[in-house]
Amino acid sequence: MPDIASPIRVLLVDDHQVVRRGLRTFLEVQDDIEVVGEAADGAEAVEQAGALAPDVVLMDLKMPRVDGIEALRLLREQDNPAKVLIVTSFTEHRTMVPALRAGAAGYVYKDVDPEALAGAIRSVHAGHVLLQPELAAALLAEDVPAPPQGRGGSLTDREREVLSHLADGRSNREIARALHLSEKTVKTHVSNILMKLDVADRTQAALWAVRNQG
Repeated sequence: MPDIASPIRVLLVDDHQVVRRGLRTFLEVQDDIEVVGEAADGAEAVEQAGALAPDVVLMDLKMPRVDGIEALRLLREQDNPAKVLIVTSFTEHRTMVPALRAGAAGYVYKDVDPEALAGAIRSVHAGHVLLQPELAAALLAEDVPAPPQGRGGSLTDREREVLSHLADGRSNREIARALHLSEKTVKTHVSNILMKLDVADRTQAALWAVRNQG
């Protein structure tokens, strides 16, 4: 009998219990997703993420005590490997720029279709970066300081190819397939790209590509 893959471990973070309950009710009927815990604010989220080792953290941005962006920074400081999927609303659109810079792997709207939410969780767990077209446009329109002159100029042609695929939200496996490389080689290229661009993770590299590679 083939091995059954372990379910994706999800931590729910929202200051409204009714929201957490609704998310849990839906996600618990997904065969490949397991809700391992809940948190009511960012501080509790960081604590729970350390204790429960979730694969994906589904997190609100606006919460008391410690908000979602600060929680993202704290998780990154602790080198927590969990992917963070932000749950936001259209009115919070501009807030997504600092959230993505703080390490979020993507976002969904609060009125997202339940099946689309499950798909988004699976996507970020697989290593994708969820940059929807409207957010890419917002990023380009944002009045954000430009990167230092020449930053990225030392990327090789192959690294630029990898970065382009990374900005499209592709995982290392998909990039390897597209460029006829091994996953190990792609992983090395991604590490070199992060170092040369002086960014912390592939999400920030994707943002850099959106702003600078057209």
